[in-house]
Amino acid sequence: MAREALIGANTTGETEDRALRPQRMADMVGQQDVIERLRIAVDAAMKRGECLGHVLFDGPPGLGKTTFATCIPRELGVHVEFASGAALKAPKDIVPYLTNAPERSVLFIDEIHRLPKAVEEYLYTAMEDFRIDMVLGDGINARTHSFRLNPFTLIGATTRAGMLSGPLRDRFPVREHLTFYTDAELAEIVSRNATKLGAQLNNEAALLIAERSRGTPRIANNRLLWIRDYADSRAGGKIDAEVAKAALQMAGIDELGLDRQDRGYLETLIRVFGGGPAGIESISHTMNGSVDTLADEVEPFLLRSELVVRTPRGRVATAKAFSHLGLSTP
Repeated sequence: MAREALIGANTTGETEDRALRPQRMADMVGQQDVIERLRIAVDAAMKRGECLGHVLFDGPPGLGKTTFATCIPRELGVHVEFASGAALKAPKDIVPYLTNAPERSVLFIDEIHRLPKAVEEYLYTAMEDFRIDMVLGDGINARTHSFRLNPFTLIGATTRAGMLSGPLRDRFPVREHLTFYTDAELAEIVSRNATKLGAQLNNEAALLIAERSRGTPRIANNRLLWIRDYADSRAGGKIDAEVAKAALQMAGIDELGLDRQDRGYLETLIRVFGGGPAGIESISHTMNGSVDTLADEVEPFLLRSELVVRTPRGRVATAKAFSHLGLSTP
């Protein structure tokens, strides 16, 4: 578990984020159907004295995939190693993780959809038969040796499950999709984490923060940390609804959870393109921004909030978007 303690310890913000994460599944709020199924799988594996079946988590960022991946080894009482799909560029990069893994241990690969095809295929026999084949030597002197591995559990996390190949997905007997949280669940998370931080937060403020956190615990925690700083500097450390609202207003967060960039997107779409339809490239060029930033960071929440719709001809602002910006619908 020592490796886990080193992850993200280089900045205060990341250290606080880790401190706010639940340590056990019993401490988690939300995703209760996922938790219940995982508890059954973990309990059955422990009773049989076997390693847990491979687990794949998918869903948007910030919903708890890494939290689940750190809680499961604690529930099992086993060692865990962390890796990133982007860092495993060749089969030789993953060999140390596999050959050094203790029996029944957990290997967590974040952003597993970024694994190169060669590494992905190398995992097939490791996941199914707990065996890897290595070629030693060159040319006519080359020999293939089969190495037995200790049984282990691979936990994969991805924000883009569709990018995983079918053969790799099928090798995960446990597959869980994480969904967005309700305002009530986020308010409970905010209240608990305020207690951990020693912040004085009332229920009304907790609900206000939850309502502006896009259904995502990570965003709720980030909002809470900023509001705590604001309260310590401007309000004597006490956080009520007015203090929370003032802090979020200073950060440019409105009542729907939109930030300045989100509103800039809507304003550009409506002011320049008359509400659409408009292509994302045209919008990004007008905003002097990046297409990837708009597609990956801005549009998903606007689409989910029914402020923008995608059509074959481009993006179109809805009546709700006009109303939110205080404009009359054409």
